[in-house]
Parts: sequence; structure tokens; C-alpha cells
Amino acid sequence: MNQKTEQQAKEEILNLVKDYCDTYHNVKKPYEEGQRIPYASRVYDSAEMVNLVDSALEFWLTAGRYTDEFEKKMAEYLGVKYCSLVNSGSSANLLAFMALTSPFLGERAIKRGDEIITVAAGFPTTVAPMIQYGAVPVFVDVTIPQYNIDVTMLDEALSEKTKAVMIAHTLGNPFDLKAVSTFCKKHNLWLVEDNCDALGSEYTINGTTKLTGTVGDIGTSSFYPPHHMTMGEGGAVYTDNPLLHKCIRSFRDWGRDCVCPSGRDNLCGHRFDRQYGELPLGYDHKYVYSHFGYNLKATDMQAAIGCAQLEKFPSFVERRRYNFDRLKAALLAADETEHITDKLILPEACEDSNPSWFGFMVTCKEGVSRGKVVPYMETHGIQTRMLFAGNLTKHPCFDEMRAKGEGYRIVGELTNTDRIMEDTFWIGVYPGMTDEMIDYMAKTLISAVMQL
Repeated sequence: MNQKTEQQAKEEILNLVKDYCDTYHNVKKPYEEGQRIPYASRVYDSAEMVNLVDSALEFWLTAGRYTDEFEKKMAEYLGVKYCSLVNSGSSANLLAFMALTSPFLGERAIKRGDEIITVAAGFPTTVAPMIQYGAVPVFVDVTIPQYNIDVTMLDEALSEKTKAVMIAHTLGNPFDLKAVSTFCKKHNLWLVEDNCDALGSEYTINGTTKLTGTVGDIGTSSFYPPHHMTMGEGGAVYTDNPLLHKCIRSFRDWGRDCVCPSGRDNLCGHRFDRQYGELPLGYDHKYVYSHFGYNLKATDMQAAIGCAQLEKFPSFVERRRYNFDRLKAALLAADETEHITDKLILPEACEDSNPSWFGFMVTCKEGVSRGKVVPYMETHGIQTRMLFAGNLTKHPCFDEMRAKGEGYRIVGELTNTDRIMEDTFWIGVYPGMTDEMIDYMAKTLISAVMQL
């Protein structure tokens, strides 16, 4: 009996995986009204599962050929020079911030005690790296209904200690990149775009349309399952700046000075003939450390899923926009009879932007209780979410700093931030949603505000 070659055996396995996924994972049942509608969910087919198993059969496990492919294709999609795959969006934010602390940056390096302008209405890991390092977040308010930084507060937030602005594009809606980037350039500040909730969003600045995450010095993404695309856990950091890229890679890869990829040695040809710090001349460059770094790499299995997701990604963005527009149109159509806009503030895109919406945010007006609307939505099968922390400075993690009155600054009053904490919630528009699901969400939201 002829024995199968390794390649034949592999192809047989992958064909079975494809059949398994098509038979047991991609069975779509018609939506029935009242059925649970999550705010987000994975959208995938057999391509992701085949890639995953293909990578597993190679058993390389750490970063490998799929990682290389993903980083290359992600950079091409974004239109940037460098992309580094990491194990989460939170790690991406950590690396983006820590890269700016590198001594390689000279006088522009962030030192402990330096200030970073940001917002409190968002996700904590945009801010956490600053506090963990010993920098000082400076919080300014946001606007409603864009839910992004109030750029009129930037000048007031500025001090002689300011080194950077690090903020997120909220639920896919870009912040005012023209105003923020102009401010940063004027004052020689770094700009980090937390793009974890906005991959695929576009912004037109000075007549040129760019993807969010590519206007500032560094952009970050998350590939956690609810996000715009997924590889389970995962994230990315991207930049056009070669020095920042070097810092990002060093901090990601244990803080090492060497740039050789895993499994390859001496690409520079100087592994054993250089002097570093006070080490002996010729000390092995693979074990020279220029930063106090981490190990934040992703696995090749994650990257394999990401490669398949990236092929589908443009269609995901278009469906998110379609779902958002359909939901908003349904609410506005009912406004003539139900006067919805007297009861709810509906979201609006930032000027000069084309968002890749992560969710549909609404704020309850006076006389409408979020505490009643949200339970109504949930009991009728629609999953809801708050705008993450609401006001991050009110959380227990700030108790010690709040008691001491140190470690952060607030500029002006966080009036809208506090209102968001009290009155705002959002529902999903992920690409797996059907027209029937969108229409049911609109009908239920209308019923919620009219009956309560």
C-alpha cells in the first residue's frame, strides 16, 4: 500500500477541516424576532479555520511565516511602512507609549512626571501605561454626540511638561485629527492614535483621505473577538517612523537590541564584534538589552487567523457602515410620529470623516432614564454596553490618587464625561447582523423610550 506524502496528508486534513467548518460552524439560521442579538460577534468561515489548523500542523507556535505575512499585508492595507503584531490591543497601547520613553529619542523621550493629554471617557488601557510608567495623564472633556476629545480644551491642557497626546477614536468615530495633529506639530508633541475601535475609519485632512491610526506618530489596533476583525487575542502597532519602529520592536521582544527574527542569527554580521554598555567587547548581540522590555508577541496561529480575516476586512467595514446607516435611518423615520430625538441624542460622525462604526451610541435626554431603557433592551434580547469606563477617574483604580490629589490632572470640568457615565449606552452594528436584526433593534429602542 502506498503511503501518503506529508503534503498529501496535510491536504486531506485541511479539506476535512473545511468540510467540518462549513457543516457545523457556518450554518446560518433565519433570525426570529426576540432572539438574542449580541453587541458584537466573530464573522468567519472555513478560511480562518483552515489557516489555523495549517499553522498548528507546522507546530512552529511562536511568530513565523503567518506573522510575517500579516505584518506585511496589514502595513500595505494601512499604507504605512512598519507594522508589529502583538498579543492584544492593550499590549499595543503599552508598546506605543513605552516606545516614546526610549532614550533613543533624546530630549523628546517621555520621562517620569511628564504629562500626556488624554480623555477619561474611554477604555482604561489607553491611560494605564502612562500611570504604570509614572507619567501624568491630563484629562479633558469630550463632546456629545461625537464622544471625542473637545479640541477647544487643548491649549488650556498644555504645560511645559506636556510631551504627547494619546487618545482613542471613539467607537469608530474619528476625533478631530486636523485640530489635534496641528496642535501636536505646533508644540512638538507625539501623537498616538488608539485605533482599537476604529480600524477602517477614514479621515480627510488637507485634501488627503487617510485611514485612522496613520495620521499620528503611532497607531494601535485590537483583534479581540468583538473588534472590527479578530484573531482571538491580538493587536498591532504601526508607524512610518523607523526609529519608533525600532523602539516598538525592542520593547515587544524582551527589550533586546538585536533585530534578528526568531530562529535566525547574525543578520547584521556583527553579532560578536561590538561594544555595548559595560559588557565585554564582542558580547553576543542576541543577548544585549537596550530597554526594560516585555514579551508581547502573538503566536503564528493567531496570525494565521488574522491573515484570513484581513482578506474579508473591507467587506466588514462596508457592512458596519450599512448597518449603522440603516439603524439611524429607522430611528429618524420614526421621529416624525414618535419624536425620538426629543428623548435621545443620536450619534454624529466627526466632520471630514467616514467612520468604520464599532457601535451605535445614544444618550438619554432629560426625562428618559438609562436605568430603565437599558434593562428594557436587555430583556427584549438586545445586548447593550456602556462607553467603557464612563469617567475613568471615578473608578476604584483611582481611589489612592484621588485621595492624595496627585498622579493626574483634570482640565476644566468633565461635564460631558460625567453625563456619558450617567446617560449613555450603545448597541452593536457588527457585520454579522442582518436587516431583520437591525430593524428589530430600532423598533425595540423606540418602544423602550416611548413606554418608559
